[in-house]
Amino acid sequence: MRKIKYKKGRKVQPSTLEYTGIHSDTVTEMQLFVYNQDDITEFHQIEATALASHVDSEKVNWINVHGLNDAKLIQYVGTTFGADNFIIGDILNTTKRTKLEEYSDILFFNVKSLLPMVDSDNISVEQISFILKDRVLISFQEKRSDFFVHIRDRIRTNSGIVRTKNTDFLLYLLLDAIIENFYITLESEEDKVDTLINLIKVNTKPETLEHLEKHRDNLNYLKRSIIPLRDSLYSIKTIKDDNVFNSIEQENYSFFSRLHQKCLELLEQIESDLGALDSASNYFFSAQNHKMNEVMKSLTVVSMFFLPLTFIVGVYGMNFKNFPELEWENGYYIIWGIMILIVIFMFAYFKVKKWF
Repeated sequence: MRKIKYKKGRKVQPSTLEYTGIHSDTVTEMQLFVYNQDDITEFHQIEATALASHVDSEKVNWINVHGLNDAKLIQYVGTTFGADNFIIGDILNTTKRTKLEEYSDILFFNVKSLLPMVDSDNISVEQISFILKDRVLISFQEKRSDFFVHIRDRIRTNSGIVRTKNTDFLLYLLLDAIIENFYITLESEEDKVDTLINLIKVNTKPETLEHLEKHRDNLNYLKRSIIPLRDSLYSIKTIKDDNVFNSIEQENYSFFSRLHQKCLELLEQIESDLGALDSASNYFFSAQNHKMNEVMKSLTVVSMFFLPLTFIVGVYGMNFKNFPELEWENGYYIIWGIMILIVIFMFAYFKVKKWF
């Protein structure tokens, strides 16, 4: 299970901005989309100092930032559009949980994106942050990824209603793409869990239980990532009721409500999967106990066969002079016959009782 760890040896002042993620080798780059229903302009690898001159207040402006290593550049972009250092710090600090914060003219959204890793039971985690202000949406990604490729294609080809909507609808599309990653991750976990559950029925090795517990941790982490997102999406309803923040249009609140419903659906499915894992764990231990009982039963039956034979051998192994049977001419064969008859009788009795 992933835990937030305090770095004891880290000497950083509270006002210092520093990227805390694992993608420290990613170069910080920016792209800018400026569009409306009739026109679109796309800027690749635009400089931060050129943003203000290319942003069009009459159109939708989407600034996408890849890589968070250049803290000064991230700070410059944020402050250019009115974000203070507390918001910039939350963008750079990847240990923060998902949250939504509303300011006087800014909506800040911080969310985790999860995807299964190839040929591994681990989950890839990336923090994505959004700043929504007027007709500007800024997205901050830790690294290059293909989460939003289909959204860029829809903007370029004027597919659907995206070019007719404002930045709040674009934010909805980006969040919807991130939630789709949750579905992909959950489906991958379910496939692996189903394989393990089938394996448990024929294999009760400890390694199987270790894999089972690993996927339980993954599902719990997935749950911990979705719950704050669900709460953040629900809080948008409060923004709607208060009628204070105007960057989300009234007609678009229903789209965010859909995202909230998707989160509820995901959480319900995760609870069901966790229940299936509990049942699989119980089955694993029950199968192990049953196997152990069968072994003990077999050992007990075998020991019962030898118990009377051991008694007879022990009796005739005593060192006394007057053993009447010792003088018998066929005593050896008689004792062997008695022991064989005892074994046959016990075998038939156990068979009738179905003890083996």
